[in-house]
Amino acid sequence: QVQLVESGGGSVQAGGSLRLSCAASGYTYSRYLMGWFRQAPGKDREGVAAISTSSGRTYYSDSVKGRFTISQDNAKNTVYLQMTSLKPEDSGTYYCAIGPPIGDPLMTTDYSYWGQGTQVTVSS
Repeated sequence: QVQLVESGGGSVQAGGSLRLSCAASGYTYSRYLMGWFRQAPGKDREGVAAISTSSGRTYYSDSVKGRFTISQDNAKNTVYLQMTSLKPEDSGTYYCAIGPPIGDPLMTTDYSYWGQGTQVTVSS
């Protein structure tokens, strides 16, 4: 049984920061990807950032490069998303996901398991 639990969401003013956490359990493969995705009301879910748990290589969407940082703590099986210089368009439900190291790291269909999501609201 694979479980992903997100935390750290909340409401902030534009220009502020938040750090999201995703605790994973039950995934036994040694090589895999963990990613962050977000979905705004009425919009498709989009890939934000991803990390290879074996190599540490990271991937970012163009809209968040330079502002967001994804990292991992292997001992805790946890991945983080440090978000800075937040903009209103960053608002949405953020989901953590895990999957095999194949395909596009920022493509939703390449991931096998998903968390329940955590809400991020950025006001202007």
